[in-house]
Amino acid sequence: MNSVRTLAVVVLAACVALVALLLLDLLLPAAVAKLVASSAFVGVAIVSGAWQTAFGRLLLLGLLLSWCGDMFLVGTSETAFLSGLVAFLLAHVAYIAAFSVHGINRRWLLLAAVPVLSLAVAVAHWLDPHVAPYLAMPVRAYIVVISIMVVMAFGTRGAGGSMLILGGALLFFVSDLSVAAWRLVQTDFPTYVWGLPFYYCGQLCLALSVSQSRSH
Repeated sequence: MNSVRTLAVVVLAACVALVALLLLDLLLPAAVAKLVASSAFVGVAIVSGAWQTAFGRLLLLGLLLSWCGDMFLVGTSETAFLSGLVAFLLAHVAYIAAFSVHGINRRWLLLAAVPVLSLAVAVAHWLDPHVAPYLAMPVRAYIVVISIMVVMAFGTRGAGGSMLILGGALLFFVSDLSVAAWRLVQTDFPTYVWGLPFYYCGQLCLALSVSQSRSH
């Protein structure tokens, strides 16, 4: 338990450092802070016993793919962005599989589907004018997959799943709006100021959910 707490503190501290370093335009130290934070949330899942269940192993796979996505997004090129997008899309596929193994309540799933997918359509419409043609299909595919991930998280909650799963999925979804605003819409305001804390808190919630889902 102490190890989990220590790693959780590392995630949060490194996230704060990451935001501060980005604001100061210190890109190399920021990249180090980012990978430290991401490595720490992977560590939380491992220390929490991710290897012991199918749910935990699939969730750990999602966290590892997210780590790869974070590594790719350290870069600023179009290739780096696309690579990061693909890595995170695969991470969400792993999360969807984990939630399916955990068990879902179909009623909760259906009730969540309409508002979540409606929001996804609105986000796609918002981004369309700002997305380069070669990114159009990957971005749309990503929006679909992350939306399904959130709907599945609602389904797990309806089946008695931890609130950490739903909270983590929602925080991840919201954090991606900041990435879209910063990297695609290219807003003047540095949206990572709120997006990165949402992202790391979301991943931390998902990693911690392993310890509350030992029977799956």
